[in-house]
Amino acid sequence: MFTSSPQVSITLICGPTDMRKAIDGLCDVVAYDLEQDPCSEHLFVFCGRTRNKLKILQWSANGFWLHYKRLEKGAFKWPGIEDNKLSIRISARQLNWLLEGLPIDLEGAHPELIYRYHGC
Repeated sequence: MFTSSPQVSITLICGPTDMRKAIDGLCDVVAYDLEQDPCSEHLFVFCGRTRNKLKILQWSANGFWLHYKRLEKGAFKWPGIEDNKLSIRISARQLNWLLEGLPIDLEGAHPELIYRYHGC
């Protein structure tokens, strides 16, 4: 099932993606355009030209998950849709911001802190 744990690698595909693509088409984008393995423990996030549709491709043990969200109003704050970058890495925290309608470079947010307790 969909996971957004801090350990999961997340790649955001910049620029518009044809939202008619299903799993095989999105795997082709990952494999041939990004030169990455679509069957890796990784989330690949795609957005349509109008920024109101989003798909997340995820491999899970023996098959793919394809998560799809369509906004009825508004648009995702999609970075780099006009840039020439193919993709950027984001954190699980940034993905959650994006899904909530916030930009991934949210100013004023508390910095992420990873605390490891070493015991008494």
